[in-house]
Amino acid sequence: MVRRLPPLNALRAFEAAARLGSFTAAADELNVTPAAISHQVKSLEEYLNVELFVRLPRGLYLTDDGKAYLPDLTAGFDSLAHATDSLHGSRLDGLLAISVLPSFAQCWLMSRLPDFCKRYPQIDLRLESNAENSHFIKDQIDVGIRHGLGRYPGLRSRLIMTEEIYPVASPALLAGVHPLRTWNDLRYHTLLHDYVANDRERWLTWEPWLDLNGIHTVDVSRGLQFNNSAMMVDAALGGMGVMLGRTALVGQHVRDGRLVALFDSRRTADFSYYAVCPEATADKPRIRVFVDWLVQTAQNNG
Repeated sequence: MVRRLPPLNALRAFEAAARLGSFTAAADELNVTPAAISHQVKSLEEYLNVELFVRLPRGLYLTDDGKAYLPDLTAGFDSLAHATDSLHGSRLDGLLAISVLPSFAQCWLMSRLPDFCKRYPQIDLRLESNAENSHFIKDQIDVGIRHGLGRYPGLRSRLIMTEEIYPVASPALLAGVHPLRTWNDLRYHTLLHDYVANDRERWLTWEPWLDLNGIHTVDVSRGLQFNNSAMMVDAALGGMGVMLGRTALVGQHVRDGRLVALFDSRRTADFSYYAVCPEATADKPRIRVFVDWLVQTAQNNG
């Protein structure tokens, strides 16, 4: 039986636009222009003689026909990707491209990565350190390590580690003229601030901690401000001030005695670290062993 199929590029354009909810996002994924996506979708609608989208000023909305068509198309493309990967994916050898936040790379991953390289010498790694989320297809990324709530539409995510937040400082600050024994002692010390954390994680800012402990003598407008958590950790290690640390970034320093957790105060962080990748490639052996290693390493030594 001869299969009667619409043009493959038109199917890909519709599936991406419907799954992502916009021509622009589909264009980014397929590395073409939004106009090309629109043209391909229009040609598919003409081929099928049905309307797949309702185009409104505020965006795209799938018609009933479009909603009915999408699941099987997505499953079909996932099956094609899986079949292609299976030709080469039974082996571990090859390149694994990882996108990781700079602070997590510097403070957690790099010191542990030699263990992975020793266990899997046949896997070549390419690390991309970027504060912004990389685009899996356009940037040719296999797996990303992200800090968030774990909800990533269209991607498979797996929890690497949860975190606690707590104030930390160099031991040198505990032995000075004004040792850090209580929250009120912070008025004699420099506060270190993550000035991009406000909208992401309230417990990474000083105000809620001081309010919780009834402290009104500390000026939270003063101190050193950073947009890179790894730089702030280095400042704390150098005795430049007191910071609100996260488990992944300061935990090893606390265990080794280079930093001291203060005031016996801890809060569970809202955000956690997740390994994420496209659903179609999540079961590739190289990705699977790397994500398994991340989770196991975090469980073993934080």
